[in-house]
Amino acid sequence: VQLVESGGGLVQPGGSLRLSCAASGFTFGSYVMRWYRQAPEKERELVASITSAGGSTYYADSVKGRFTISRDNAKNTVYLQMNSLKPEDTAMYCCNAQLFSNKYWGQGTQVTVSS
Repeated sequence: VQLVESGGGLVQPGGSLRLSCAASGFTFGSYVMRWYRQAPEKERELVASITSAGGSTYYADSVKGRFTISRDNAKNTVYLQMNSLKPEDTAMYCCNAQLFSNKYWGQGTQVTVSS
């Protein structure tokens, strides 16, 4: 089982990034997918989630209207489009897959928002 995130980097405030999480080794299309983030000295925060078929999404209040989660089950990939980025969005972003008690994590990709 593998979850491999990519797309992070350094961006100026107001900029955009698109994170990707490529999955392998499990039936991706059956799993709820989530993006979490954790900033230094802060607790891990659920940013967004999407159901297995993509019909329902959830966003944390802090990112609502700026971030969009999506998935392509044919490509076994989940995305997080991040617009209007703020310095407080700086964190390590990790994707998570869950089906009942089965839960998998990626290693994460760093997002830094700074001028």
